[in-house]
Amino acid sequence: MPPSKRSGPLQTVQRSTDDLKKQVGSLLKDIQLPDAAQPTKRTEAFQRSIQLQKFVKETLTTLHKLKKTDEPAPVGNYDQRKQDEEKRLLKMLQQLQTVAELSNADKVYHHKDAEKPGTSQLKEDESEEEEEEEEDEEEEEEEEEEEEDEEEEDEEEDGEVSVEEQPTVNQYISISDFVAQQEGDLTIKKGEVLTILNKKPDGWWVAQDSRGNQGEVPKTYLQVYRKAGEEDESESEEDEEEDDIEVTAPAVKRTESGNLSNLDAARKTVSEINATDVLSTMGAIPTGFRPSTLSQLLEQGKRFKSSYYIQPELSHSQLAFKDLLWDPEQGSVRARLVRVSLNLTLWSCRMIPLPGAGIHVLSRHVRLCVFDGTRVLSNIHTVRATTQLKNPKTWTFSPRVSGILPSLLDGDCFIRSNSQSPELGVLLELGVTYIRNATGERGELSCGWAFLKLFDANGVPVPYKTYELVVNGGTPYEKGVKVDPSLTRRASNSVFQQMITSRRHPKLLVKLKSLNTKTRTTLNLLPDTLVGSTCCIHLLAFYRQILADALLRDRISVQNAELICSPVLATFPQIMEQADLMDALRSVWSEKESSLKRSEKRDSEFLKSMFKQLYHDSVYTLLHSTALPALRWADEEAEASRWKVIADFLRLNREKDGSLFSLLSPEMAHEAFDISEISYDFLGMAREAAATA
Repeated sequence: MPPSKRSGPLQTVQRSTDDLKKQVGSLLKDIQLPDAAQPTKRTEAFQRSIQLQKFVKETLTTLHKLKKTDEPAPVGNYDQRKQDEEKRLLKMLQQLQTVAELSNADKVYHHKDAEKPGTSQLKEDESEEEEEEEEDEEEEEEEEEEEEDEEEEDEEEDGEVSVEEQPTVNQYISISDFVAQQEGDLTIKKGEVLTILNKKPDGWWVAQDSRGNQGEVPKTYLQVYRKAGEEDESESEEDEEEDDIEVTAPAVKRTESGNLSNLDAARKTVSEINATDVLSTMGAIPTGFRPSTLSQLLEQGKRFKSSYYIQPELSHSQLAFKDLLWDPEQGSVRARLVRVSLNLTLWSCRMIPLPGAGIHVLSRHVRLCVFDGTRVLSNIHTVRATTQLKNPKTWTFSPRVSGILPSLLDGDCFIRSNSQSPELGVLLELGVTYIRNATGERGELSCGWAFLKLFDANGVPVPYKTYELVVNGGTPYEKGVKVDPSLTRRASNSVFQQMITSRRHPKLLVKLKSLNTKTRTTLNLLPDTLVGSTCCIHLLAFYRQILADALLRDRISVQNAELICSPVLATFPQIMEQADLMDALRSVWSEKESSLKRSEKRDSEFLKSMFKQLYHDSVYTLLHSTALPALRWADEEAEASRWKVIADFLRLNREKDGSLFSLLSPEMAHEAFDISEISYDFLGMAREAAATA
C-alpha cells in the first residue's frame, strides 16, 4: 500500500522501526527454539543480529537528521514522538548486541527438559510487543484523524500556521557551570540560554549555545527558559525526570581526591541500568534484579563510608564538636546515649534466585544501613555471604573457621542512630558482584532488598527476636516489585499451592538482640550514627578515646587548629576501609591483651599507649609497604595475596619483637614518605552538622 499524501519523514521512520521490531521479535523467538544451541543456528543468529544492528543504526542516523521543518504538514508533539522512536531503536540495539554476545559464547543455553532461563519472560515480552503494535496502529489512526481536525480548525481560524509561530520548549537556561568532560561535550556557563537540538534518552542532551557551538550537556544542569509572562507546560514533566535521576544517581561534589562527580555517577548509572535491562531481557538474570543502589553510593566518595562517620561531627556553629565531648570525672570521652543502639545478626538468606548462563558470581553479600524510607542516614556496612554447592540459593553468614573469623564474614553487627524519624529502620540489600563471561565486564547487581522497621506506629521499639523478612525486587524506591514474578504467575487458587509458593519466595532471616553491659558501655563511646561489625567495637573505641585526648584534652586551646602529629589518627580511617588490615590489628591486640595483667587491663592510659605501640608495629607499617597488593573488591587472587603478605609480616613481627626490622631491612621496600601519614587535620576530617540527618 503506497504511503498517503500526509506521510512525512518521521512517519516513514516510524514504519521502518515497526518493521525492524518485527524482525527483532522473530529473531528472539528463533533463539528460544530447542535447536538454537546448535553451532549452525548460533552462527545464523549471530549473522542476523549483526545485519539487524546495521539497519537499526542506519535508521537511528536517519532519525537524528530529521527536523520539524521537513514535515509537509504540522505534527503535534513532534519532539516527543521523535524521542519515543529513538528509545525503541536503542532498546532493539541493546537486545541485538546481547544476542550477538550470547551467540558467540561457549555456553549459550542448557537444554534439558526444563525451560531455558528467561524463556517465559521473552514470550511475555513478545506478546506485549504484539499488543503494543496493535495499540500503535490504533494510535496512528486516531492521530491522523486528530491532525486532520486540527488542520481544518487552523485553516478556519488563522489560515496556514508557520513553524516559527508554533510554541516551542527547546530553549533552556543553565543553572550551573559545566566543563566538558570528554570529546563531544559542550562547556557552558551558569545563566546561559541554550537551544536543545536533541533530547537523548540517556540524559545527555545535544545543545547549541548563542555562538553556534554544539555538544552534549547533562539535562540536570538545565532548566526550561521562560520569558516574562510565559508559562511552561512541560515544567512538571522535567521536574519528574530530574527526580528520577536523583534517585538512581545521588549528586555528589567533585573533590581533589578524585571522587566521582555527579556527571561521572550519572554516566555510570545509565550504563549499568542499560546493561541490566539487556541481561534481564535475555533471561540472564531475574526481572526483579537491579543495579545495586548502595554499591553506587559507596563508590561516590567518602560520604557513606564508616571512616567518614567515625570522625567527630561539628556543631551548627562549627566552633565545637557535637558528638565528641570530654568527661572530666572519667578523664575520657563522654558516653553518648542515642535513640537506637542494638545488635543485629544476619542468619541466612533463602531461595535467592541464581543468575543465568553467561554470568560468573564473584561475591555474594548483604549491604546494610540506617534508612527512613527515602534517605540513607548512616554509613553502609557490608557482610559477605557463603554458599554450599549443594544449595546455592541459600546464603549463610559467620562460618566456623579456625582462628579469628574475618570481620567481612561476620554477620554480627551493631547499629547506632540518633535520628528521630518515625519510619526509622534498617535497609538490607542483597547483592552479587559478577563478571560477564562473554565480555569480561564486571558489575554489581541487587538481588532484592528488605526493610526492618525499628519502631511501631506508636513510636515503641520493636521487640528483640528473630525476623523473617520478605525480600523485595527492584530498588528500595520501587514498591510492589517481585524478585522473580514467575513464582506469582505459577501460583493457583489452591490454598495448599499458595502455601508451597510462599515458601519459594526469597526470605532474609535476621535477629535483633539487646547488648550486654560491657558491649553497651563500649558502644556508647562511639559516634551517634554508625553501623559496623561487633567484633571491631573495642578498636573503634580506642580510636575515639585517642581522638578525644588530642582534640579536647591536649590541645593548647579550642581556637588552635594546627595539624596534630599522630600516625594513629591520620591513618586509622584508611585501615577501617580495608577489612583484612582491621583483622590484623584485631589479631595482634587479642594476642597482646591475653598476656596483660588484671591491673593493666583496668588502666585506661596504659591500654591506650599499648594500642598505639601495637598499631605502629603492625598495620601502620603494612599500610605503606609496597609488598602489599592494592585492595580490589571481590578479587579472590588479590585477597589471597594480601592475606599472605599480612600473615608473613605478623609472623616475622612476633619473631623479631616489632616492626623495626622491616623498616631497616634493604629487602623490604616502602612507599615514599608523605607528611600526611603522620598529620591529622581535624578541620578537614570533621563532619559538618548539615551532613548528618
